[in-house]
Amino acid sequence: MQMLAIVPAADWLAALWFFAVWVAYAWYSRRASESGVTLLASTNRWRRRWMLQATSRDPRVLDGIIIQSLSSSPSFFASATLIIIGGLLALLGTTDKAAEFVREIPFAARTSMLVFELKVLALMAIFVFAFFRFTWSMRQYTFAALVLGSMPAPEAFTAGHADREHVAARAGKLVGMAAETFNDGIRAYYFSFAALAWFFSPLVFAVAAAVVAGVLYSREFNSQVLHVLRD
Repeated sequence: MQMLAIVPAADWLAALWFFAVWVAYAWYSRRASESGVTLLASTNRWRRRWMLQATSRDPRVLDGIIIQSLSSSPSFFASATLIIIGGLLALLGTTDKAAEFVREIPFAARTSMLVFELKVLALMAIFVFAFFRFTWSMRQYTFAALVLGSMPAPEAFTAGHADREHVAARAGKLVGMAAETFNDGIRAYYFSFAALAWFFSPLVFAVAAAVVAGVLYSREFNSQVLHVLRD
């Protein structure tokens, strides 16, 4: 109750709106992917085709190189996220100077030191979430590499000793799950830019959350890349 009294109502409403937009968009995007209308769904179809091609190759060195290349992206972002979290922890030790700098911005709202620290902690929580998603994506790519390495030889599929469609679907599903988890981390990065707007004012924060959701929607549902990848 004391925390509710210290933090202004406008900040609470803006924060609730921010997380509601984030959760609602993530839920909507996941449901839409099941219908096959998103960028992720389109790329998942290509991943399945890729794994079908992999079942006819021996050795599968090229496929292993591709998976290793794909896993390098979440690895890079996981490392960058740790640096950002470390910077935010350092910022907590000098919040007085940082808050003074923000107060000097003409259109920035004046807040107490406690509220400023809460905003930093909220931003840190976003990057912690992103770090967990990136590292889980890395592990999922490892699992996909294991499935790829354990694929039977092309002759086994030709002879009917193994189901080509089933093996390709399982491997493609794993790669798609890794890509979806990586997408969650990237989405957190996008919304972290909206969270930065909270240091200026709750209104700018709320508007920024809606703008970020709009940008994500345009890229996942109506981008030129999506039109190219669609069958």
